[in-house]
Amino acid sequence: MPLMPKRVKFRKIHRGVIKGKATRGNTVAFGDFGLQALAQAWISVRQIEAGRVAAQHYIGTDGRLFVRIFPHKSVTKKPAETRMGSGKGEVEYWCAVVKPGTVMFEVGGVAEDLARQALSRVAHKLPIHTRMVRRRVGQ
Repeated sequence: MPLMPKRVKFRKIHRGVIKGKATRGNTVAFGDFGLQALAQAWISVRQIEAGRVAAQHYIGTDGRLFVRIFPHKSVTKKPAETRMGSGKGEVEYWCAVVKPGTVMFEVGGVAEDLARQALSRVAHKLPIHTRMVRRRVGQ
């Protein structure tokens, strides 16, 4: 079963505009190393799951993987060869709205080189530029 909300108040929502940098979720909170977004994007359920599987497969049972983003936004699409009008299309997929600075994935309990490789594999599955960040000493 793909990631999606259990229930929502409204099925279809407006597209919106992604403005500014992330003020929440922009630090490594659970693991030791994180993958931070450098651009804004909609990250689909398929991309999140592909990244999760790639990282989990690489780190195995040694460490722990944390997925920090969740697809709350529904994206609609009208069928092909449909005339204009006749309302908004049906929900095609769900996505997470990511701003620059958001930490999307975290890895804990593994060495830095293993974490770097795992997060690199995740980054290849995502449509935006990312960088690896580490937990600050004071946290």
